[in-house]
Amino acid sequence: MKNDVNRQFRLKSRPSGRIKTSDFDLVREPLPEPGPGEALVRVVYLSLDPTNRIWMSDMDQYMPPVELGEVMRGGGIGVVVKSNSPRYKAGDHVSGLTGWQDYCIADEGARAMSVLPQGLPVPLTAMLGACGMTGLTAYFGLLELGKPKPGETVVVSAAAGAVGSVVGQIAKIKGCRAVGIAGGPEKCRFITEELGFDAAIDYKRPDWKERLAEATPNGIDVNFENVGGEIMEAVMARMNLFSRMPLCGMISGYNTDQPMRADYSPILMRRITVRGFIVVDFMEKFAEGAMQLAQWVAEGKIRHRETIVDGLEAAPTAVNKLFDGENIGKLIVKVADPASL
Repeated sequence: MKNDVNRQFRLKSRPSGRIKTSDFDLVREPLPEPGPGEALVRVVYLSLDPTNRIWMSDMDQYMPPVELGEVMRGGGIGVVVKSNSPRYKAGDHVSGLTGWQDYCIADEGARAMSVLPQGLPVPLTAMLGACGMTGLTAYFGLLELGKPKPGETVVVSAAAGAVGSVVGQIAKIKGCRAVGIAGGPEKCRFITEELGFDAAIDYKRPDWKERLAEATPNGIDVNFENVGGEIMEAVMARMNLFSRMPLCGMISGYNTDQPMRADYSPILMRRITVRGFIVVDFMEKFAEGAMQLAQWVAEGKIRHRETIVDGLEAAPTAVNKLFDGENIGKLIVKVADPASL
């Protein structure tokens, strides 16, 4: 085997504010040996997501927080290099919770990983983004909870990110007006010129609230909320009677120590349906959603872009790109070259 050492980022301290390299210990361990029913997986791509920040904290959350001294939790794609399980064979591409490390163990139980089909019609990285968990988050959040109808207006914040960019494109597929909120002219051009959104609102402009009003003359029927704070308040103020708000994230507050606050009176006055969700709520429908997303990507109805950072060692600093608005599309760390395995 080309590399007989497994580098691991272990959580050393719970971040206060921005995530720092000093919040982790980078340790080197011997390669784990797969036991009966297990496989050794070489991690090739690591997904960086806002939920990483939540997992590092000890706040109330949908999974147990990462304990101090544990390998940092993270999703990824890897290649099976050795297997003692009929579920996996050497050379298989697998996806699941890999952790921030070079190698992980997959089994047939709590650490089971999904075996990706051979001959995928989309790039491997798309299985972390548009056709992976972020794409599924957009798919189920919008369609199951937002319930968009043709002719309605759908607004999505963090629209140039991994989830938001797919939300707007699905809204267009469903015959809706898609309005995205993003930071900076480059991102706004990306979602309108490349992804086909009807309008883009640059929240960094001083007149962004006026532009939001101009872009939503008939009000807002669905708000796919990723950001929270001032942006969420401004969108809620324009929501229509009996509108819907899938609450996917409130990323603007993840690096602060203060609770997220907003004016929630429109929820009552406009009878808005607000539903917080985590993509695993729809786990039983994952295969259906992934198949539909892959078809749309293959047909060119959904376009995607990735921001790829090289090297496992970059993960602790690269994850801050999510909160600084430095990524377009899905943020991924390339841990190893899949072509070389």
